[in-house]
Amino acid sequence: MGQPTPARIQKDWWRTAVIYQVYVRSFADGDGDGTGDLAGVRARLPYLAELGVDALWFNPWYLSPMKDGGYDVADYRAVDPAFGTLAEAEKLIAEARELGIHTLVDIVPNHVSDQHPWFRAALAADPGSPERALFHFRGGRGAHGELPPNDWPSQFAGSTEPVWTKLPDGDWYLHLFTPEQPDLNWAHPAVRQEHEDVLRFWFERGVAGVRIDSAALLAKDPDLPDLVEGRDPHPFVDRDELHDIYRSWRAIADEYGAVFVGEVWLPDTERFARYLRPDELHTAFNFSFLSCPWDARRLRTAIDETLAEHAPVGAPATWVLCNHDVTRTVTRYGRTDTGFDFAAKAFGTPTDLALGTRRARAAALLSLALPGSVYLYQGEELGLPEAEIPRESIQDPMHFRSHGVDPGRDGCRVPLPWVADAPHAGFGGEPWLPQPARWSAYAADLQAADPGSMLSLYREALRLRPECADGPLTWLPAPDGVLAFARAEGLMCVVNLAGTPAGLPAHSRLLLSSGPLDDRGRLPQDTAAWLRA
Repeated sequence: MGQPTPARIQKDWWRTAVIYQVYVRSFADGDGDGTGDLAGVRARLPYLAELGVDALWFNPWYLSPMKDGGYDVADYRAVDPAFGTLAEAEKLIAEARELGIHTLVDIVPNHVSDQHPWFRAALAADPGSPERALFHFRGGRGAHGELPPNDWPSQFAGSTEPVWTKLPDGDWYLHLFTPEQPDLNWAHPAVRQEHEDVLRFWFERGVAGVRIDSAALLAKDPDLPDLVEGRDPHPFVDRDELHDIYRSWRAIADEYGAVFVGEVWLPDTERFARYLRPDELHTAFNFSFLSCPWDARRLRTAIDETLAEHAPVGAPATWVLCNHDVTRTVTRYGRTDTGFDFAAKAFGTPTDLALGTRRARAAALLSLALPGSVYLYQGEELGLPEAEIPRESIQDPMHFRSHGVDPGRDGCRVPLPWVADAPHAGFGGEPWLPQPARWSAYAADLQAADPGSMLSLYREALRLRPECADGPLTWLPAPDGVLAFARAEGLMCVVNLAGTPAGLPAHSRLLLSSGPLDDRGRLPQDTAAWLRA
C-alpha cells in the first residue's frame, strides 16, 4: 500500500521472525463488554513492541456465529462486530507496521459457516442444484438413503459424531468439523476464485502474510469413498490436487511480497516438505517439536528431523511450544506425560506448576536459539498455566462432540491478566471465560517490574535473539540428558534435562540463563543458558 518500511522490517524477515499469536477474543477488551477486540490490541501494541516480536498472527476476526471460536466464517471480508470494524482492522495493521510489526491473518479455506451466504443459498436450493455444487452434498446409502454417504471420521479429536448431516429433502452434506462448518468443494472453480479474491482483499489492506487453517484437508476424492487406513491416496488428507491450489496462491502472494504459513499435520516428512517447495508455501507449523516430551534425546531427534526435512526445499523451520488448541506449556511440562496428544487430554490431570514453569523457561531459550522462525502464543511470555474451566462454563465444541470426555481447548484461551489490582486483572469487562482466582499473580504489570519474571526472560531473549537467528546449528559434545549446540557469532545454547547439574562448555560470557547457576557455576536440572564462546 505504499507505506514506508521501518528499519526493523527487512526482506525475508519471515525466515527468522518471532511471531506472536493473538487470540483476539482473549487478548484485551477495549470496550468493556468482556470480549477481547481490536481496540484492545491497538492499546497494547506498545507492549508487543517492547516485547520485541516481529509480527502478529491473528486468529480469525471475521464475521462469525462463533460456533467454533471464529473458525466458522460467515464473511471473509467483514470483521465481526464483537471485535470491531474493517476500518479498525486497517488502522491496527498500519499502526503495527509503524512499530515495525507485520500482521498475519488466518484464512479458513476448508469450510465456511452454515450462515455463509453460499450455504444458505444451497439449503434453499434443490438437490443437484448449482448452489449445492459449491459444497459436498450427496444422497445417502441404504435402501432409503438413511445412512451417511461414507464413513469418514470427524477431525475433532475424541469426537465420535458423524461428519454428515441429513436434510429433510434427503441430501446429506459433509462437515469434517461441526455441522455448522460445511466443507467447501475445492474442485469447483468458483471456490478457488473466491479464495484468491479474499487473499488479494487482505493483501491490499497491508497484511504481510496468511496462516492457512487445516491446510492439508481442502481437496477430497470426488467419489467420496470410505476411508481405508493406509491406502494412498487418502480420500481427504494431503491429496496431490492441493499443490496446484497453493501454487496459484503463491503467485498472488509474490505480487505483494506476502508470506504463507500452513497448518499441515502430516507424519510423512517427505510429503510435508512438498508444501514448502519454492513455488508453494513459505513455511509450515512444526508439530513434532510442539508435541515432543521434555526429553533430551527425543527433542534432539525432533530438531534434527525438522532441519533435515526443510533443508532440501530451502525453507526455514518453525518452532512453537503452544497455541490456541494445545495445553499450555507450563502445565504440560509439569505433568508425568510431558508430550501432547489430543487423544490423551483428560480432566483432573495432576500438574506440578513449579516444575512446569522451570522447564517452560528453559524451553523458551531452547526454541528461541534454534534456526528459523518462532511462534509465541499469547500469555506464554507471562508463564500462564492451563486454566481449569468449570464444566458449566466450557464453550469449546470439541468438549461437546466428545460427549464431555475431552476438556476442550478453553483452558488455554482464558483472557489475559494485564493489571494485578484492576477488576478482572485488567482485561476489561467480565471475561467471556472465567479467569482463575490467582490469575492476577501473572499480570503483565507485575512481571514487567520483576527482572526474574517470565516476561523479563522473554524480553531479554528476544533482544538477544538476532545474534543467533540465522546460520546453521552445530551440536556440541555433551553428557546424556544435556543438549548443547553452537550458532552464528559464537553463541552457544545449553539445556540440562539430566537429573544432576551439568558443567558448561568453555565460554567468555554468560548472556542469559533461564534460572540461576549453582554455587559451582554449573547448570541445574531443567535450566538453559546462552553463552558467548
